[in-house]
Amino acid sequence: MAFYGSIRFDPQGYGRWVIVKTVRYNPGIFGLLFLIFMVCAGCGRHRPENGTIGVAVTVAPQAQFVERIGGEYVRVTVMVPPGANPHTYEPKPSQLVDVSRAQIYIKVGSGIEFELAWFEKVRSVNPRMHVVNLSERIEAAKLPHHHGNADDTGEGEHLDPHIWVSPKNVMIMVEQIHEALVAVDPNHREYYRANTASYLEELHAVDNAITRTLEGARKREFIVFHPAWGYFARDYGLKQIAIEKKGKEPTARDIRLLITLARERGVTVVFASPQFSSKSAKVVAGEIGGSVVPIDPLDRDYIGNMRRVAGALAAAMR
Repeated sequence: MAFYGSIRFDPQGYGRWVIVKTVRYNPGIFGLLFLIFMVCAGCGRHRPENGTIGVAVTVAPQAQFVERIGGEYVRVTVMVPPGANPHTYEPKPSQLVDVSRAQIYIKVGSGIEFELAWFEKVRSVNPRMHVVNLSERIEAAKLPHHHGNADDTGEGEHLDPHIWVSPKNVMIMVEQIHEALVAVDPNHREYYRANTASYLEELHAVDNAITRTLEGARKREFIVFHPAWGYFARDYGLKQIAIEKKGKEPTARDIRLLITLARERGVTVVFASPQFSSKSAKVVAGEIGGSVVPIDPLDRDYIGNMRRVAGALAAAMR
């Protein structure tokens, strides 16, 4: 893979790499991204800017976790922006530049496709970046193979990457983030500890509120297009039934089976995420005389979103 520009270290440029001459170029996204990395990254990437720590995260809910703990001492880069699908998204050059300067990367670490495709490329140009894997202390759950049944072989053994939709999981993650910030910036240890304690109180409160909201639900099953809510369902005694199968649109047979199941169980609401097409969800809802209700697993306002999701599910399962 060739590209325009040879590079050399510029000792007068605060550790940056600079282009010094032009060579033959073969266009391609990886060549472009590599060039941008090398031009914009360097020794200076580990120096806090304006007294803040650069923290990169994969999905938007993680941004709230970091900001509530780090407060004024962090600046957060979200790699998968609002409305984007973390299973297919490719980062923009500007995002990669930000990551190349970050002191910490907070990974979901549970098999989400964005990280599988991109994380090692990012880390290779910023090897001193402190990496936190939020899935390390989480009890993993399996993705259902078909319409909520996890007892199939093969695909049923795939782990659910959506670990953040559980407030109980997030309480564990918050402690990891606190530890990382203290490791990188021990001078503000007490500030981070106080913020962590405050945020943990909020998470406990929302966990209790969700339990109260759902305890009176007559039904315990709900239909979603994309199976992002498995950990939430596990925590609160629910069962999600997914339309999507193996990450692909369902077949006509799949939809017929799901419609039959929904009618048998009295389900009249189909939940859909804004990151995915709602076409199949609308077909199912139309056949059962129901409606499509949006719930977003990637909302940056994590606390508020969890309360809204609980309310929507409780209303659908009366």
